[in-house]
Amino acid sequence: MNRYFNFSAGPSMLPLEVLEQAQKEFVSYGQSGMSVMEMSHRSTVYENIINTAEQDLRDLMKISDDYSILFLQGGASMQFAMVALNLLVNSKKADYVNTGQWSKKAIAEAKKYGQINVVASSEDKTFSYIPPLPANIFDKDADYVYLTLNNTIYGTHIPDDRLPNTNGVPLVGDMSSNILAEPYNISKFGLVFAGAQKNLGPAGVTIAIVRKDLLGKHQAITPTMLQYSIHSDEKSLYNTPPTYAIYFAGLVFKWVKKMGGLSAMFENNKKKAGILYDFLDNSKLFKGTVVPKDRSLMNIPFILPTEQLNAEFIKQAQDLGFVNLKGHRTVGGMRASIYNGMPIEGVQKLVEYMEKFEREHKNI
Repeated sequence: MNRYFNFSAGPSMLPLEVLEQAQKEFVSYGQSGMSVMEMSHRSTVYENIINTAEQDLRDLMKISDDYSILFLQGGASMQFAMVALNLLVNSKKADYVNTGQWSKKAIAEAKKYGQINVVASSEDKTFSYIPPLPANIFDKDADYVYLTLNNTIYGTHIPDDRLPNTNGVPLVGDMSSNILAEPYNISKFGLVFAGAQKNLGPAGVTIAIVRKDLLGKHQAITPTMLQYSIHSDEKSLYNTPPTYAIYFAGLVFKWVKKMGGLSAMFENNKKKAGILYDFLDNSKLFKGTVVPKDRSLMNIPFILPTEQLNAEFIKQAQDLGFVNLKGHRTVGGMRASIYNGMPIEGVQKLVEYMEKFEREHKNI
């Protein structure tokens, strides 16, 4: 078996142990005599799968019973509308912080349903930093404040200890690219959501964690399928959910528990990111693109002096089994996404290749 080190921003590298478990159970799950892919979502066997997945996530993230955990479809992009339709219900105003492409898309979608105020932005420097977020920039009458907690494209993030004081206004967080990678106190949020295809499993399921007092207040125009309260009341079984993606996410939750939980993931992710950042900080050829204090643990963009060198580096990397390193077109260069499923060996070997590439091009 020849497995590459996949540095894709998503879908991303998954833990080999989890893939092998899913392979083992693919044709027949337990004593059920059928694959999870064939299983009725109303069956006792499947209800146990989804209920166990929910409880394991609740355990890992210390989510209290004040919150509903929902397994939804439509990706994080569906949440851009769903958040607004369900929460823009009192003042019909919300404050957004613009830190990248995904927050821009969320802002554009939410503007269809209410007054959206962009209270801070880092677009002036190609989203290479997180703007200051003092409490006085937020409207006390806003229905919610919206943050993208980790910016997949630009490699910035807002950790738990830098979450802003929103004057009691519910905080909404897009956690798509750093859920289960670093700890957050969920009680600080009214709602968080995350697509699965970076840290939780294959594409197809989206997790939403919603404080229960925010349920049932959606706008009148909200389609039934986009009402958080419906999915909460029906325990994510209102319609046929993405059954296999939920099952797989459940396997990932078990794996994270086995590895030592969220604190162990956090320490391992800091170690992995540190190896790459340490190299970039000392390199004379490679350069990181993010203000150091705002660097993501998950997505690390970097560049070489010329486009020709970038292309050469990416081509040679692919030949060596380091795939999907090309950066987003708005940043250029390279991006290494090192989610939970990326072993530390992958980062070490990437840095070894970068050291070799720098030696070979020291006269540039």
